[in-house]
Amino acid sequence: MTDKTRVGLIFGGNSSEYEVSIVSGHNIYNAIDKEKYDVYPIWLTKDNYFASLEDSKKVWDDPTYTIKNPHKLANVSNFEQLANLPEMDVYFPIVHGNIGEDGVIQGFFRMLDKPFVGDDVLAAAVTMDKEFTKILAQRAGVPVADWVAIKRLEYNDKNNSKLDYKYVSEKLGTDLFVKPSNQGSSVGITHVKSESDYLPALAEAFKYDDKVLVEEAITGTEVETAVLGNDDIIVSGVGQIINAKGSFYSYKNKYDDSSTTTLQIPADLPAEIVEKVRSNAEKIYRATECSGMARIDSMLRTSDHEVIFNELNALPGFTNISMYPKLFEEAGIKYTDLISRLIELAVERHNHKKTLLHKPE
Repeated sequence: MTDKTRVGLIFGGNSSEYEVSIVSGHNIYNAIDKEKYDVYPIWLTKDNYFASLEDSKKVWDDPTYTIKNPHKLANVSNFEQLANLPEMDVYFPIVHGNIGEDGVIQGFFRMLDKPFVGDDVLAAAVTMDKEFTKILAQRAGVPVADWVAIKRLEYNDKNNSKLDYKYVSEKLGTDLFVKPSNQGSSVGITHVKSESDYLPALAEAFKYDDKVLVEEAITGTEVETAVLGNDDIIVSGVGQIINAKGSFYSYKNKYDDSSTTTLQIPADLPAEIVEKVRSNAEKIYRATECSGMARIDSMLRTSDHEVIFNELNALPGFTNISMYPKLFEEAGIKYTDLISRLIELAVERHNHKKTLLHKPE
């Protein structure tokens, strides 16, 4: 027998960030405190099938490794493999993108009545949608980039004025970003600088979502901060993203070895700017009812040094170059200790939820 806490580490999933999730999961497995935790890797395949323990470790050695669900009843057998594992004390999902960050897997854990790292259902769903996050940030008094939302029904109407570059540029300016509302890691995003770029950018974004945001481009530098905690939170210092001239923090620049982006931690910024970034991050974290962790991304506008909220990542990457763990390392919380704290926060939240009534006494 062991008195260690059993952790189900779930990674993979059917999203554009599948490969990043595999790397994050492997890093967490290597760094977690093995004296405290027995860790069970659980690979969620691209078919959303929970793989065996053996296969889950194989995919870390070869990210191209694939398996097929051997069962006929896929809707039931997708979850069957979990029954072959010991009962987990807590789950640590590091499934980026859809299924993992949008409230779906969080609802599954709630059904299992098990603690899980990261946001609860509501916060996960809200923060996955960039438009809803912006609305809540505005409500909290935090400046955001102006935007126009286009839904699938509007996109299919070729006479809709939102498909006209001149119409949106009159509202937002001629320098724009077009992005899926529900995606992460800069997937499906296009920097639009002319009318000829606009419709192809919409077509690209609508590959990934049924709602697309057209945003004014903010000229400035990208700044990020990290938050850890439930009710009592720790806000890290600020990191700065230095992009090569003419580029932005694209998926390739986030994860590719040929990245032209540099991460500067801590950011070389005036103290009052750093404090503004951190203050805004706390306001947004509270407004969206996040718990566990989040990374808040903003732009420091060149013209007036205003901090403009960009988006919130409720399940940030844990790769070797990811900003979230690096920010807390700079704050004095080592990677291994950060993982332990996230697990403790999951258990604390679960235990508190158990004290709440769901019907009158």
